Parts: sequence; C-alpha cells; structure tokens
Amino acid sequence: MFPSGAAAFFVEDKVRHVSSKVKPGIWRRSHYLDRMTLKDLWVAYFQYPAIIAYLGLAAASMVLFAYHPATLLETAASAALVVVLYPLVWYCLHRWVLHSNWMFKVPFLASTWKRIHYDHHQDPNHLEVLFGALHTTLPTIALVTAPVGYAIGGIGGAAAALATGLLTTCVYEFVHCIQHLAYKPKSKLIAEMKKRHMAHHFHDESGNYGITSYLWDRVLGTFYDRPERPKKSPTVFNLGYTEEVAVRYPWVKKLSGGIVATGHPRKRGDNSASHEREAA
Repeated sequence: MFPSGAAAFFVEDKVRHVSSKVKPGIWRRSHYLDRMTLKDLWVAYFQYPAIIAYLGLAAASMVLFAYHPATLLETAASAALVVVLYPLVWYCLHRWVLHSNWMFKVPFLASTWKRIHYDHHQDPNHLEVLFGALHTTLPTIALVTAPVGYAIGGIGGAAAALATGLLTTCVYEFVHCIQHLAYKPKSKLIAEMKKRHMAHHFHDESGNYGITSYLWDRVLGTFYDRPERPKKSPTVFNLGYTEEVAVRYPWVKKLSGGIVATGHPRKRGDNSASHEREAA
C-alpha cells in the first residue's frame, strides 16, 4: 500500500535535512533545475564538489603530462580517441547498466543503482542527484581513458587522455544540467539535445540514451521522436522498479524510506505538501 503524498514528502524532507548537515556552503539546501535560472546554474555548477574534483584532477593530469610529455601527434591522437569513444561508452553504460534490470536485484549493488540513476529518474530535475557520484564516475573515466592514452603515448598519452575524459565529463554534466534547466537554449543544436533528453525522462525511458550525441541511438535503433511513440511509458519515472518488483527485491525501496514513487515528481502528493518542498 502506498503511503500518502504528505507522508512521502515528510520522509524526503527528513532525508534532506540529515544529508544537508554534511554538505558545504551552497549545497546545504536542495536545488531543482526547473526552478533555477542560467545564472543560478553557473553559480551552483562551479561549487559542486564533483565538478571541482574533475577540474582539479584534470589540472593534476596536465602537470603529470608536463613531467612525462608525449609527442604532439600522440597527445592529439589520445585526446581525439577519447572524444570519439566517449559517446559510445556513455551509450553502453546508460542503456545496459543504468537502465538495467539486474542491479537492483543484487543487495550490495542496489544502493549504487539507486544513487547513480534511479533517483535521477524519480526526480529528473533534482540537481544534486543529477551529478554523478565520484566513487562511480572517477574509476570509470580512468579505466576508459588512461589505458587508451598509455597505448598511444605512454604516461604522457595516459595523462592527456585522462585530462580529456575529465574535461569532457564536465561538458557532459553542464549540458545535462541545461537539458533539465527552466531555460530555452539559444543554440538549435542544444535545444534539439534537450528535446530528446526530455522525452527520455518524461515520455519513454527506453530510448534517446545520448546526452550530447544521439549517433549511437540512431545506429542501434533507440532514437525516437515523441510522435513515433504516442503512448507514455508507465515506468518512465521508476525504470521498472515497481511496487510488485519491490516485494521480491526490497533493497531500493528500503533505502527510499519505504516508498516506490510513481507519476510526475511535481504532481505527487497533496499540493500543499509540494509547495513545502525546499527549492533553490
């Protein structure tokens, strides 16, 4: 039996209150991109710990490169290959890991799946959840980029590839934020990306897996326009983790305060409760 909307929001607020005690500065309160301006995003983006970490590690990689330089050709090849591979790697991870139906079935992976993607689909505009968790993103970036660069240009190539991967991740994260922001991009290209990504989050999650490129969606048959799929997916906000599934695999539900939320995040519960939610 589902708890009332007011009860659901009470649990959410308690969780946020506890977690806010360990967040520095601006991140002591929650931020929702559909209630933020572009200026708000710029301010929040460069204060988020993960972004600071990516930029700091990219700088450290450049220092390492200075001590162990690769040739110009090796450096360019390492960086270029990372830029080319990145959309494919993201597509594969997004489709077959983040949208998998196996991670929540494994007790020790349930919390990871919840953090890295389930929570994002539960409330797509919640900024703190949108950003990737460092303990999952950093190892992935390093494993994908450093070996490629090392094979091309040794330590210098690895450093160049890693720096490229980290900076590309920063670009991906910012474009991802723009896609959820209450803002109409002036660029037609970014506006088109936003349109596809909004369909992924609010219409049908089984397609449009790209962020800055939908090439692999086209190649692998998951690219779509909303008119091509007139029926909205019933699992677009829960990724198939329903109340029935939670009976057999309860770990994500337990970590979510005993709630399996359904429906649009801004339309859940009583209107009075939704107005009480903390926003940027």
